Amino acid sequence: MREILFDTETTGVFPEHEDAKLRDRIVEIGCVEVINLERTGREFHAYINPERDVPEEVIRVHGLRFEFLREHRRFSEVAEDFLAFIGDAPLVAHNASFDQGFINAELRRCGRDVLPTARFIDTLMIARKRFPGASCSLDALAKRFQLDRYGFDLSARKGPGGHGALIDSRILAEVYLHLKGGREQRLAFDGDAAAEMSAAALRAIEFVRRMPRPTPLAPRLSPEEEAAHAAFVAGLGETALWLKVRA
Repeated sequence: MREILFDTETTGVFPEHEDAKLRDRIVEIGCVEVINLERTGREFHAYINPERDVPEEVIRVHGLRFEFLREHRRFSEVAEDFLAFIGDAPLVAHNASFDQGFINAELRRCGRDVLPTARFIDTLMIARKRFPGASCSLDALAKRFQLDRYGFDLSARKGPGGHGALIDSRILAEVYLHLKGGREQRLAFDGDAAAEMSAAALRAIEFVRRMPRPTPLAPRLSPEEEAAHAAFVAGLGETALWLKVRA
């Protein structure tokens, strides 16, 4: 099954502000393709000119200043590539309603159809059900699942500009895999094979009794070897196990 793990970085939290000058915009999109929960290596990434300033408090999160972003394409110029990459796959995000709101606000400005809610999967909701009462931020889940073992520098995310849409999408792909049961889960994707394996594991072991030969095999002992063996058994006494077996 093909799914797209994605994340956005923005200028703030209000994509539909009444004042057009204060409407927040997307400044970065990162997408990671997974098939059967495993990353395929295909990714989509774009920095986006938000056509407005970026507040300093937000820059401390993702490190993207307007001076850098103004040299990149606007969302309207990125939309076609983004939509082609995601295709009709389910879209997985952490706190998905936030990213969905920004993506759809940008799509509406381009005169394009919005993405329906049914396409979105929210890993935050999945994590809260699995770990009730615990912190379920992406960083907390990355630490819980020890993603530093897979080469992610989790400590770097605590500093200024430590978050980015593409790296967050890569982390999310690993978190999603663990939330869905870990790498063992991929064994269950082939339904027929999984069913066959389960049936084989539950099937009782049957021992087939061999029928005796209709004609015994001729002995391979020479007369001398047979006499030596008989003398050895006789020396074991009347209680020798060999005598009981032969009987």
